[in-house]
Amino acid sequence: MPLIKLHIHKDSRTTEEVGTLLDTVHAVMLAAFGVPERDRYQILFEHDATHFVAQDTELGFVRSDSFVMIEVVSRPRSREQKIDFYRRLASRLKGDCGVDPADLMISIVENNDEDWSFGDGVAQFVAGSL
Repeated sequence: MPLIKLHIHKDSRTTEEVGTLLDTVHAVMLAAFGVPERDRYQILFEHDATHFVAQDTELGFVRSDSFVMIEVVSRPRSREQKIDFYRRLASRLKGDCGVDPADLMISIVENNDEDWSFGDGVAQFVAGSL
């Protein structure tokens, strides 16, 4: 936890590029949120161009087929942590993956301890195991 969902255009990246993308997002999450190394939950979705629309909210961004939309489902994080995450992620994805910062959209959805069960039908945060 956090649970990271990445959305990209279908066939826009090689298997190696997808691996680098996932590794980079994980590294930034570790640095920005201070979670344990094995706290890695990621799902990558590939969408046909006709099923994936991401405009610019009148901000003037020019989107390409390299566009990446990231949803982060997480326990509450501070404003500073979120802003740090956005900044670090834009920088690292540009450097490691060649993703233009204009081709990156991030949304964080917060939930609470009782909203997580990592297995065995137990809410580990509530039970005190985590």
